[in-house]
Amino acid sequence: MKISSALCCAVLTVTSLPAAAQNGKPDSEGYIRDWLVLAPLSIGESSGADELEKKQFAEEAQPAALEGGVQKVAGKELTWEKTATKDFYIDFKELHPSQSEHVVAWAVAYLVASEEKTGLTLKMNSNDQGKVYLNGKELVKFTDTRSLEKDADDAATNVTLKKGVNVLVLKVVNEENNWQGSVRILNQAGKAVTDLKVATRP
Repeated sequence: MKISSALCCAVLTVTSLPAAAQNGKPDSEGYIRDWLVLAPLSIGESSGADELEKKQFAEEAQPAALEGGVQKVAGKELTWEKTATKDFYIDFKELHPSQSEHVVAWAVAYLVASEEKTGLTLKMNSNDQGKVYLNGKELVKFTDTRSLEKDADDAATNVTLKKGVNVLVLKVVNEENNWQGSVRILNQAGKAVTDLKVATRP
């Protein structure tokens, strides 16, 4: 009984880690790992590149995302769900295994800065197509198909985080196979920006 109890406690400890792993901060490499996710929306036979360019709902670039909030998207209702990633990227396929191909997802994080930060580099990776908005402005996008590789990300330079709340939006379209996306932020020296609060409510 003692062994079983110990094993049970170990399992509970391991499985509970991802939900609180980042404590509302970027990780040591600058990756955002606390998100509100809206998914999945079918794109039917449309190409991923075409769907990436569309705004499937008017507020896509700066949505008022809240955990449990309902968002009307292309005539359907989807719910914003809070998630903390197990790795540096969001695994949308793991979140929605029954519908993970020919789909699109959005992820929102509220980045709270104690002071204005300038000259930053924002890096985005996606599988397949991906786009990032910050405070309503499109910063970077990738319009082809690919697998997600940690050091093969797309960069937006000279990025500014204003003092207070900044709305970060990651949009990822998947055609087939894996469905993933990541965002990290680096300073002028190429070091991870970790002195931010990452919130899932404004």
